[in-house]
Amino acid sequence: MLQKLAYHFHAYQPGDVTYIRDGRGEKPVEYEERRSPVSIKIREEKVKGENWTQAMLYSYEHIADTLSRMKGISIDIEPFTFLMLLRYHKKAFEDAVELLKSFDAVPTTPFHPIVPHLDEFEQRILAKVSFDFYAPLTGDRPVIGYWLPEAVITRKSAEIIESSTDKKLVFLLDERQLLYSFPQAKHSCNRYGNSFVFGREWSLSDAFAFNTLDVPGLIRATAGMADREKEEAGIPYLVLMASDLESLLGNPAQLDRFTAWMEGLESLGVERVSAPEFVRRKLSGEYRRLEGECSFEMGVKDYSSWSDYFDMSIDGKTGDMRWLGLRREDGRIIYRWYKGRKLSQLWKLAFTRLFEELNRAVRIGVLRGLNELNANAEEFLVRYARIFFMDYYRYFGMDTSLDYVLEPAGGDRNALKLGRIYYLMLLANHSCPRFWENLDTRVAFGNVSVIAKALIELMEYFDGNELQGLFIEAYLKLLNFEELYHLWNLGAMPSLEGWETDEKAWLDALKPEVPNSGYNVVTRAALYVGKRDLKGELRRLIAPYNLDWAVADTGHIPGEVHGHWENREWCEHRL
Repeated sequence: MLQKLAYHFHAYQPGDVTYIRDGRGEKPVEYEERRSPVSIKIREEKVKGENWTQAMLYSYEHIADTLSRMKGISIDIEPFTFLMLLRYHKKAFEDAVELLKSFDAVPTTPFHPIVPHLDEFEQRILAKVSFDFYAPLTGDRPVIGYWLPEAVITRKSAEIIESSTDKKLVFLLDERQLLYSFPQAKHSCNRYGNSFVFGREWSLSDAFAFNTLDVPGLIRATAGMADREKEEAGIPYLVLMASDLESLLGNPAQLDRFTAWMEGLESLGVERVSAPEFVRRKLSGEYRRLEGECSFEMGVKDYSSWSDYFDMSIDGKTGDMRWLGLRREDGRIIYRWYKGRKLSQLWKLAFTRLFEELNRAVRIGVLRGLNELNANAEEFLVRYARIFFMDYYRYFGMDTSLDYVLEPAGGDRNALKLGRIYYLMLLANHSCPRFWENLDTRVAFGNVSVIAKALIELMEYFDGNELQGLFIEAYLKLLNFEELYHLWNLGAMPSLEGWETDEKAWLDALKPEVPNSGYNVVTRAALYVGKRDLKGELRRLIAPYNLDWAVADTGHIPGEVHGHWENREWCEHRL
């Protein structure tokens, strides 16, 4: 058969950060983590962690063992996840490094934000850091993949990424993001701007991830995608699958199911080759091309993704409504079902807008500070990754010296504090809080806790400066998240059924899911940091609040309930 199969795995764990410890910026951040013990079962073994993140990372050893016997695999591991893996389980980290060197390592955006939702300045920084971080793993390969978090893409974001490397890129997307204009393009090498693009077969990828087909069914369905015209013409073509790496842990037998699926296809003569390698072979002439192949321009819907609420799509394509809480096509706020009831997603729009404002406040402060030091801000902030991810870079023998990092700042060590604050802001922009239907989650708490720390450190850095008020105002919006409904007139937004923007629906979505606090999770996390860090006159900011309610406990995430939690009622933080 001329059918080829690629499988891409996306590895991402947002972490269980509850508090960032103090620091001056010359070392990686130290943080405190949630203590909410949980285990998962792999084959006959239980893998346990003090929190969900640790349990997932400990399981990577089992995954690496299975994948090491595979072909045609590409993998991306989000940089902060990679750093945590090195910290918790060095052997699994080393196994992952060897896997990525033998397979196709795919760079991805650090901190897993929804990239097009960020300011273009942040997009440029993160794009450059992603390639610097992955340089030891991609080496001299001329064609590499690129994974945008949640695959959310726009032409502008793609151009920023393209301009940050001299390699040819293959953006790995979902077929529901692509705008096919002719049938030959399917499963072929297609251009997207100055890069290339492939869309995964989403229904079959999901059938494996969610166990809706058994192994014989997976084999039949994959083989059934044979393109008879290309087979007869002698033209190799590629079927791309993709899923989260954690899909291999969905049940105790999942790793064995994947192995049996791949071996079954191999017995049918389906060769496994990664998407970047497939494109390389097409460009080199090793694989025969259709007339015009690799020159076909593929349209891609701006702001589309690989995991949107497809059931609410108007145009048969995906979008980013999952993270916005509204549908771009008609601007209507949507709802989702959660614990047997309809829950307005208006909170996602407010959360998105709030973080846009908080990011802007941090950017203004950091750039003002760096300008006062006569620093080349963009170059310094790219190099600061060598401190934030210091242990990783040192593992590969790359320069992490202060002389290297501070060169764009003229050696001024005051820049280090500003670099730390900027990277805290980036760390606070994980996409995961807005992925889930409920606001009260451990990942939402983590984002807010980290951005609150960044704002408080800016208050201290600019103490006595007129700019301090900007950061105080930003922090107060975290404390008063509930009141943004009126401040921003969110009740005037159009909605799907007419009730999703009512104040009652707003308050219902913000309701705490833990028994020991009356505050929503945004207020709760901001207070949790503030009660430890605010001193002197700044302490007055939290004086009206009940600090006994400033706890790190949260509700559970629906996608994690299959774990064996010691506390199944809520995601606690044991002190």
